[in-house]
Amino acid sequence: MLSPLPATIPHAAEAAARTWPDAPAVIEGGETWTFAQLWEQSRAGASALLARGIGSGDRVAVWAPNCREWIVAALAAMSVGAAVVTLNTRLKGREAGDILRRTHAKLLFTVTGFLGIDYRALLADEDLPDLRETVMLDTQFAAFLASGQGAADLAVDAALAGIDADTISDILFTSGTTGSPKGVLMTHGRVLPQCAVWIGNTGLAFGERYLIANPFFHSFGMKVGWVACLLSGAVAVPMAQFDVRQAIDLIEREKINFFPGPPTVFQMLLTELEKAPFDTSSLRGGTTGAATVPPVLVERIRSELGIRDIITAYGMTECVNITGCRPGDPVELIAQTCGAAIPGNEVIIADAEGREVPRGEAGEILVRGQGVMLGYLDDPEATAEAIDADGWLHTGDVGTMDEAGYVRITDRMKDLYISGGFNVYPAEVEKLLAVHPAIAMVAVVGVPDERMGEVGKAYVVLRPGAAATEAELIGWSRENMANYKVPRSFAFVEDLPRNASGKVLKTELRG
Repeated sequence: MLSPLPATIPHAAEAAARTWPDAPAVIEGGETWTFAQLWEQSRAGASALLARGIGSGDRVAVWAPNCREWIVAALAAMSVGAAVVTLNTRLKGREAGDILRRTHAKLLFTVTGFLGIDYRALLADEDLPDLRETVMLDTQFAAFLASGQGAADLAVDAALAGIDADTISDILFTSGTTGSPKGVLMTHGRVLPQCAVWIGNTGLAFGERYLIANPFFHSFGMKVGWVACLLSGAVAVPMAQFDVRQAIDLIEREKINFFPGPPTVFQMLLTELEKAPFDTSSLRGGTTGAATVPPVLVERIRSELGIRDIITAYGMTECVNITGCRPGDPVELIAQTCGAAIPGNEVIIADAEGREVPRGEAGEILVRGQGVMLGYLDDPEATAEAIDADGWLHTGDVGTMDEAGYVRITDRMKDLYISGGFNVYPAEVEKLLAVHPAIAMVAVVGVPDERMGEVGKAYVVLRPGAAATEAELIGWSRENMANYKVPRSFAFVEDLPRNASGKVLKTELRG
């Protein structure tokens, strides 16, 4: 791993190019880029941005699936002092437009089509006064890179000299502890130390091939994904989206060493392995999510897939890495906890007043330390609600801690539910549904689903004289929100159960 730790993410890319110039940095579609090539492209991209007057304090958005150009675009933006705004590839035009307006993004990198989606067309009706240009990564990127003064541009060196650990690196959107999407402000100095600790915990090493299926728009795919590769010298092998057969092909063909993912991904690989054996001999390490993992699955990941260094960890957009297991931890600990506080973090379990509770008792998980976000974009109230006066980030997750400091997540204080691995915030879905002309009131809850874990169920009160069917509302939702947010069922009710203060009692709706 690079030592000492660079001040910023672009400086990490620069140091990697200097330290391992000819070593592979990214492998995609059978083509390899070295660290020197990756940094050369990123500098050319930075020069092109400077030529457009984009620099310190500006925002550059990326709305695209995982690919090597995504990494270059992000590094180019960060190199000139701009913050990268990432957009979930499943968002619809209205959702993406809202984020682009709120961040005042000046340039958008996107693609002509992914899964049949024309992203540029989705924004056709959106009013985006700050957006100067849209660059297509899959058809216009070479021309974009050539539009500046090139990698040798001295203005890039001047821009790099102007950024440091306190510069905002990225703005990732999350609903935080309430329903409306919020931009999480992160700085380079918050991200890199967290990545370094994660590398130490996972053993990610120089030259190891890291299959990154976690999306780059997410903290996992970006920060402990390709950024971790820059620090460790590992090789990023991006996947546009997870497909089990394609993953197996890459594992065999590219000799993948490291592969993280939610428990379902490993279950899918094990199912395929039972159908037809494939070569898993290269696999060494990986991580899986904070969800409780059956001990038998951890054993099977180790014995059948050969991932001997599998660990569990817990993080969130507001703090990349909160807890983690360590190499050598017993199977039961890895399966039933999400590890202990990582170095640089303090973690406690607290009561409603923020006081630490005795070990073994349940309470809210709070974290304080180097990786906690700077705050939410243009939202001091939400920031103060999330981070208290003593610097503790209130995660909204309920858990317990054992005598050794290992945390077990038992519940979620938030109303959010997890559908197919994606966090869904009911208040956000309700806000989107409220636009529908037939809907007077709506409440969304998560209900159990065998395949997805949980799916949304919407309870709808129609406006007087209005009519709508479940099929109509599902169809409308699919046009106006990301697929994972679309409620799978709608129930029409006369009224919603409420308490004395008028708040909807979702516990009654959940039954």
